[in-house]
Amino acid sequence: MAFPVDLRRCQALGLAGTAFLALGGETAGALPVADLVSPESGRAALGLVGVYFGVVLLIAAWALLGRVIRGPEPPTPRALLLVLAVWAAPLLLAPPLFSRDVYSYLAQGAMVDAHIDVYAHGPAQLGGPLADEVAPVWRDTAAPYGPVFLGVASALSGLTRGELPAGLIGMRLVALVGVALMAAALPRLARQCGADPAAALWLGALNPLVLLHLVAGAHNDAMMLGLLGVGLLAARGRLHLFGVVLVTLAALVKAPAALGLLAVIALRRHVGLARAVATTTVAAVLTTVGVTLLAGTGYGWVAALKTPISPHNWSPTSVLGRITGRLLDGFGSGFAPLAIPVWHAAGLLATMLAVLFIWLKLRPGPIYALGLSLAVVAVLGPAIRPWYALWGLFLIAAAAPSASVRHRVAAATAVLALAVLPSGGPPDVPQVVLAVSGGVLAVVVLWQAHQAAQTPVLGRTA
Repeated sequence: MAFPVDLRRCQALGLAGTAFLALGGETAGALPVADLVSPESGRAALGLVGVYFGVVLLIAAWALLGRVIRGPEPPTPRALLLVLAVWAAPLLLAPPLFSRDVYSYLAQGAMVDAHIDVYAHGPAQLGGPLADEVAPVWRDTAAPYGPVFLGVASALSGLTRGELPAGLIGMRLVALVGVALMAAALPRLARQCGADPAAALWLGALNPLVLLHLVAGAHNDAMMLGLLGVGLLAARGRLHLFGVVLVTLAALVKAPAALGLLAVIALRRHVGLARAVATTTVAAVLTTVGVTLLAGTGYGWVAALKTPISPHNWSPTSVLGRITGRLLDGFGSGFAPLAIPVWHAAGLLATMLAVLFIWLKLRPGPIYALGLSLAVVAVLGPAIRPWYALWGLFLIAAAAPSASVRHRVAAATAVLALAVLPSGGPPDVPQVVLAVSGGVLAVVVLWQAHQAAQTPVLGRTA
């Protein structure tokens, strides 16, 4: 007998998962400094177990929902949007999870509001309670974000008057708007690319990474991807210039979205390549100049793209750089300090070559090519975080040429969803043991439910 799966069971299981996430986050999340619980305490341990119990339930619900979508009566996109809303609901008032970046956003917004150059100074220059909330490694680091996001963060700072609870809620609402734009764009992009809208929503919006890092973590990647998706939709139709503006705004949140302009040009090649390049370039430049003038942040964000990388970053090029540096140091070479910069430069070169190969040699559809390009940028760049995978995944979900591609991407998603502790800090052995225990407990509960569903009811004929 197969495990009974339907939309309601998936919805209930995912809701249980995010509820455990929210409850566990109350003691194990990226809490404000005043509310931090000692990692060695029983409350923190129980919270960490609860968070990972919830993560595994959510992944299971998402995987089972994929079976429903592939079944004989797949749910409509509207029904899937309701599932997304139900799954996200417990996270709306939960503390930040899996990262302390939202505190950096709030501090940077307050800096802009106070006319402090965020591209020359880190949050330590601001001082006060907000700066204290920023992770120590980033307190003296300039902002790597563009004027669109910093303008939003500054406006939010003015509205909340620097109050932390209100600021956290405001940042999460900004992220929710971005997720809503993503969810609105995905089915339409999928139809235009000849893909299944329901499958696109499942992979690109109901994805655990979206809930864990864009909703619970309130990352500004949601804003970037939402603007990018809607901009690509507009660029395909009569609103081409509006599409260019939106894609440029996405790039002025986070720079990788600038690759979207390649897709905009490709979508308009029917009017002539030279004309498409010229109109796109002019519109993008005018948008950049106008927005930067309105935000009042200046163009320091260009230089700030070189913002230092965390020394413990586990991007492939950073890992190879650290290994090479240790080997050179062991041989007594004076070139050891150059190992990481050289590997980062090699990664950027490989990224450029791979992007050129995708667009000039493989030449898939513009949306799929953009998704692959952003995936390459995330993997080969000098820094990587689990939510960076969403850059490419969002568009691959809309334009994947086959179910096998979606399945491979989904498998990678499930692994990445388990990669970060809810506090956002580096793991130690006891915390890893607790996290694994929570995940194993969830697997046991799911297995018991599976067994119970297969056991015939007493007295029922076989």
